[in-house]
Amino acid sequence: MSTTSVFSKKILYDALDNDASDIHFCPFSSMVKIYLRIHGERVLHNEISLNQYNRLISYFKFTAGMDIGEKRKPQNGAIIINYQKRSIALRISSLPVHQSESLAIRLLPQNEATSLNQLFLFPYQLKQIKKWVSHRSGVILFTGPTGSGKTTTLYALLQTLLKEHSYQTITLEDPIEKEIENLLQVQVNEKSGVSYHVGLKAALRHDPDIIMVGEIRDEKTAQFVFHAAYTGHLVLSTLHAKDAFGTIYRLKEMGISQTDLRQSLIAVASLELLPILINNTPSRAAISELLEGNLLHEAIGSQKTADHTFHTFKQLRRKAYAYGFTNKT
Repeated sequence: MSTTSVFSKKILYDALDNDASDIHFCPFSSMVKIYLRIHGERVLHNEISLNQYNRLISYFKFTAGMDIGEKRKPQNGAIIINYQKRSIALRISSLPVHQSESLAIRLLPQNEATSLNQLFLFPYQLKQIKKWVSHRSGVILFTGPTGSGKTTTLYALLQTLLKEHSYQTITLEDPIEKEIENLLQVQVNEKSGVSYHVGLKAALRHDPDIIMVGEIRDEKTAQFVFHAAYTGHLVLSTLHAKDAFGTIYRLKEMGISQTDLRQSLIAVASLELLPILINNTPSRAAISELLEGNLLHEAIGSQKTADHTFHTFKQLRRKAYAYGFTNKT
């Protein structure tokens, strides 16, 4: 086993032992800094020489099926490793920077099922979301920035549903972050002609009860998601938006009419991961702005009225602080 292979495993195992979600390699003129993202915080882990980094990035790119000789274009690849009886998917991304390449690795445990009860800080929010999926058709959206727990929540929600009902469930993802039994998971690949739009069109021919679309990225996908809901399917998806009300503005920008929003949009859960302490151990849990019912219809009509049942992120953070879950407001 080469020295580079041994060192790469040490970095990966250190990250896993520290419950890191990502590893960042940041090259500078004289050295390379390695950061770990642990419970949302970016922590400096190590510094290595440029020569050592060049060998390391070549090793990762080769193992992930990326082009070692291509340094001028961004690339993506994937590796599966096993550590302490766990299967971990590594999503590897390179980015050209001045005279070098930056490397980012996302760590995705494959055989660790996250239950819904573990995800949400406030149980009543989970109870509300579970009610939404009793609908047989319509659109439910989970929104927030990258790393806010949208996909993890979707997976956990689908796993809970499939334990209770025998639904024909199809997912369209780019990439597939975790392989789950009883789901038909379709890998979106624009290069091979399998876009979200093409995948959705094909999925509708397989008589699905539930369709999960990994992300609404463009106007065409947004239109098709709402068309699928209108024809009698329950569609779960994610969207990048600042907050729950911002989701409505994004959908309108994508050409979704007020009529389609009123007819098909069931609810919006905008997520934020909050650093918390459990028995003095750092962790994270989701808080969510939940938009549904009359308030949702008012938002669709561009009306934002006071509603004491709607809690903003600011109010939820204050509540978490008051209950002693976090030291941040």
